Amino acid sequence: MITTHRIVVPVVTLAFVGLIALGGRVDVAVPGSPVPQSLQTLAVLAAGLALGPRWGLAAGLLYLAAGALGLPVFAGGASGLSALTGPTAGYLVGFPLAALLVGAGSRALSPRPVWRTMLLVFALGLAGHLLILALGWAGLALRIGSSEALSAGVTPFLWGMAVKSAALALIAPLLLALRERLNI
Repeated sequence: MITTHRIVVPVVTLAFVGLIALGGRVDVAVPGSPVPQSLQTLAVLAAGLALGPRWGLAAGLLYLAAGALGLPVFAGGASGLSALTGPTAGYLVGFPLAALLVGAGSRALSPRPVWRTMLLVFALGLAGHLLILALGWAGLALRIGSSEALSAGVTPFLWGMAVKSAALALIAPLLLALRERLNI
């Protein structure tokens, strides 16, 4: 007999894949950069926090697979293998790895005191974003050179990294409660 847990966790994981895709619909063009600012990274890190390392990684990989198969889930509705080899390729590769990092790092969190948990989640959010930006920079550097990639693909995104990490910290109690309820 299939247990509820074996059904619910994959369904919630797919819901996070959808949330990551929705985050790609909220994108803002960054002047001088071939990469938009979006809410995808917030959703990716939320998946890692709520689902833990294993299922967070799965959500990130399923998201990439959906886009590779042609579903318009990437920023701006992009899809296909060309998106996985274009200017945003490094960032996209960083998504599942950042979810894994945040999920693994969150294993050490304790529910009390809440302010401490939120502060640690803020730090985890920064680490996850830095991983995505580092891989994005590396991929972009292969196309346009390292200093140009830094100025076009990292520097303009530092403010968003801080804001989205703070947002992750604010919703952390809800995400961790979901994880506890899912028993993962």
